[in-house]
Amino acid sequence: MPSIAKHSPQLLCLGTAALIALAPAAARAQAAADIASIVNYAGPDRTDRLVAAAKKEGGVLIYSSATIEDMKAHIDLFEKKYGVKVNLWRGDSEGIAQRAITEHRGGRDLFDLAETSGGNLEQMHREGLLQAVDAPVQKDIIPKGIPNHRAYTATRLQVQANSYNTNLIKKADLPRTWADLTDPKWKGKLGIEVDDGDWFGTVLGAMGEQKGLDIFRKIASVNGVSLRKGHTLLANLTASGEVPMSLAIYEYKIQQMKLAGAPIDFFYLDPLVVHPVGIGVSKKAPHPNAAALFFDFILSDGQKIYLEQQSYPSNVKVKPLPAGIELHFIDFTTALDQSDKWSKVYKETFAARPR
Repeated sequence: MPSIAKHSPQLLCLGTAALIALAPAAARAQAAADIASIVNYAGPDRTDRLVAAAKKEGGVLIYSSATIEDMKAHIDLFEKKYGVKVNLWRGDSEGIAQRAITEHRGGRDLFDLAETSGGNLEQMHREGLLQAVDAPVQKDIIPKGIPNHRAYTATRLQVQANSYNTNLIKKADLPRTWADLTDPKWKGKLGIEVDDGDWFGTVLGAMGEQKGLDIFRKIASVNGVSLRKGHTLLANLTASGEVPMSLAIYEYKIQQMKLAGAPIDFFYLDPLVVHPVGIGVSKKAPHPNAAALFFDFILSDGQKIYLEQQSYPSNVKVKPLPAGIELHFIDFTTALDQSDKWSKVYKETFAARPR
């Protein structure tokens, strides 16, 4: 089970009982206030109202799949700017959705905000956990970053590029198309996430399903593809040389490692997929004002932090998306409906072994 951590100002162990204890102090405020009216208030005094009420609530609890290091930068600035404590529970995206849904079904909604993959936020929305938000801060967010139901909003856009070890593979030798990876020279050199069905469905939708399947099946059968759990793990394995080339890795992590001196770089293959990561406010947030305040923060000041972390902010005025290549956004409102299909096809495709 992922660790539970409290940030104040260092990350320390915090047990489940302590998380539960956070709720009662603010539960009275929740009972007396309409969360929808709080998060959607658009008056010029919005921030002042939220700050004053958030301080009385005593803090905010966020479930996030971002690395602790990356989220810490947001937490530090938020606490410094507003004087409102942030408590963080860090897990993988699937773990966050599972935890929040389990708590909700058990009648004890603990989290205020969830910051994770759009696919898992869509899952939480369908369970009735997330509050639709129409706040002033969303006006500059890329339209594809806000679904029609508005239950979550993209905070950053993860471009799923491909990585390679620069000590083992020359830039001039990189493939130019997915079909180039069927060349036997790539045998034993490729890796991919163990289940990236939403990416795969988006790629095949752009390529043409049968054409794409034929190419990827040939890649797997001729050269083999090492299945590993976690995009960050794969990036680390590429930098170490254990997996010389990894497919569909998040570009920001490659950039971070490259800037730190690791022998790793990225390249694009068309179709290039964009995986939105977003944030949603709980319909039963124990600390609704603090939740709305952090929501505003991560879509404003937090966008500059994403830029520093080599991510693509959802506000494209802060950093434009890659030019010169068509971008294909994962549509999580439809991807979730097809998740079983694409997960099955994905696993069947990449489970093949080289001859």
